[in-house]
Amino acid sequence: MTTIRLHNTRTRRKEDFAPLDMDNVRMYVCGPTVYDRAHLGNARPVVVFDVLYRLLRHVYGEGHVTYVRNFTDVDDKINARAAESGRSIGEITAETTQWFLEDMAALGALEPDHMPRATQYIPQMVAMIEGLIAKGHAYEAEGHVLFAVDSWREHYGKLSGRTVEDMIAGARVEVAPYKRNPMDFVLWKPSSEDLPGWPSPWGRGRPGWHIECSAMSYELLGASFDIHGGGGDLIFPHHENEIAQSCCAHPEGQFAKVWLHNEMLQVEGKKMSKSLGNFFTVRDLLDGNWSGGWKVPGEVIRFVFLSTHYRKPMDWTAEKAREAERELDSWVNTLSVDPEVLEKATAGEGQPERSIVEALSDDLNTSLALMHLRKMASFVDNGSEFLNSDDAAQVSHRLNFCASAKLLGFDLVPLSTTRRKQGLSLVSYEIRLSEARAEASKTKDFSVVDALKSGLLDAGVEVRMRKDSVDLVPGPDFDPAKLEALK
Repeated sequence: MTTIRLHNTRTRRKEDFAPLDMDNVRMYVCGPTVYDRAHLGNARPVVVFDVLYRLLRHVYGEGHVTYVRNFTDVDDKINARAAESGRSIGEITAETTQWFLEDMAALGALEPDHMPRATQYIPQMVAMIEGLIAKGHAYEAEGHVLFAVDSWREHYGKLSGRTVEDMIAGARVEVAPYKRNPMDFVLWKPSSEDLPGWPSPWGRGRPGWHIECSAMSYELLGASFDIHGGGGDLIFPHHENEIAQSCCAHPEGQFAKVWLHNEMLQVEGKKMSKSLGNFFTVRDLLDGNWSGGWKVPGEVIRFVFLSTHYRKPMDWTAEKAREAERELDSWVNTLSVDPEVLEKATAGEGQPERSIVEALSDDLNTSLALMHLRKMASFVDNGSEFLNSDDAAQVSHRLNFCASAKLLGFDLVPLSTTRRKQGLSLVSYEIRLSEARAEASKTKDFSVVDALKSGLLDAGVEVRMRKDSVDLVPGPDFDPAKLEALK
């Protein structure tokens, strides 16, 4: 069996991954707070952990992996959005949750096995808080319930590599007077009548942010599970606090065995910021409403993400997006002319290349995996002497290429099938252009040829004219409606 090695944030080293249960590999990833569209930075962990999910399913079997990613649908940002918009909280969270699912699907992300909403697990959170109070790890103060960091002082800070003393010294926020220790954090807080709230032993209120993931992961994955992931900005305080409250509430378990965190994202070498004009959502890219000005397909966004290792800062640039689009487009165009491969790939034939599986198994080295995929692509082209010598070898290689791309989250078959249908619709124009060129060679009047070429290019069609043939290839911006002007 393939050995997967992952960099564990907690131990600060790369380790062989050994599941607690080979028949049920369990992973929890912190999801979005649903009050607005997901921006580009929100999408990076989704793509990173989608690749890991795919790898785990490949190694251990699709039915032996459980992936949980939550939705935070009770939060002060949501409350503020409701107040400023005049819309109900339920309406906002339902809408933005659906937006998130649609946008992440456009990036090729599989839906997790469970996607719990925080509001669905309030009773479990209350029960966990009660248990923490009973064990002496939490206390009530002025309608709040707080976790007592001193009760976990020896272990608190191990994930982030900080001591409690250093954290207190570096704190720059005003400390609530009811806290016993400045680092104590909220498990439950009171709600006024205009805010969402639930009954509890401490009065009507709502949960703190950190307790949500602890309660949901326990209910869905148990006291111990294999992998916990998220962006590097969550290491402290969110994940540090999750560990503290989960281990104290359920000392029989170890909570998460392996911690994975992706680095942050920049745009054109700068931190993404609205003030700099380089802040955009995934939907902005998909719809073309960003500084680049063109519609960026989801698979292109994914390609740019995976070109950088997840533990390195990623720099989104328009140039990288264009390069990725050209490369993906060449793969799709090549596969679109091979109906036999498309049919067999649809039926599930083909296996991922070993070198790509090994690259992903080495701490999700997606940039290396893409390099190997590019090498495979060089032999997929029809002009390859290596493959043309054996049609069966060519078909097999292309099937393995499709399977390898799919392991990385690029499903080239439906893209190529669509491109094939578009290409077939261009056959009549190839005939017209060939006939017009033949006539022009006699009359020396190329005006009809030039008009056809101009109209095809305007419709997003690449015109390839050789000495004895004309090939029309639909590009990424192909618009069949514009061909009407040529009739």
